[in-house]
Amino acid sequence: MNFFTSKRLITSAFVVLILLNATLLTAFWLEHTHRLEPLLHAGHQFNQESFFAKELDLSESQTISFEKLRQEHFLKVRPEMEAIAPLKKQLVEESFKDNPDTKKTDSLVTAIGLHQAAIERELLLHFHQLSKLCTPEQRGRLKTVLENMSTRRMHGGKGRWGEHSHGVREDWNGTTR
Repeated sequence: MNFFTSKRLITSAFVVLILLNATLLTAFWLEHTHRLEPLLHAGHQFNQESFFAKELDLSESQTISFEKLRQEHFLKVRPEMEAIAPLKKQLVEESFKDNPDTKKTDSLVTAIGLHQAAIERELLLHFHQLSKLCTPEQRGRLKTVLENMSTRRMHGGKGRWGEHSHGVREDWNGTTR
């Protein structure tokens, strides 16, 4: 059976693509929530702390708690993200070989998946901790903000996979315009 048409290769490639997409989405979210320098959004500068404070109508103590949780979260996931980078580099190197070693690629994909799963578990706990700081009304808005961040609707109406939503954009509160 030809190596490139084997069921195992196709399955492995599919798993790798799923893991890479999940990793990229997480990295994107982490990058945008971790930036300390001001960002431009709709012609105004803002930072993540004031953005959440404004969007969720957080009190001063809630804002401080949000920032503390956010910093703790990034410290927890940083080792996992740093562990993934060299594994992905090895995976890319292996993919350019004339005869990629499927055992090695399977091993690399499994290792990446374990680190990614740890990141996702921490992200779940982080979101849970953030939601506990919110009032019921704020929880609803937090859910909308996080959903929009995860689907990238905040950037020019693009969906999760980069497709445009045919001129329809949603504000952070879910209002279409």
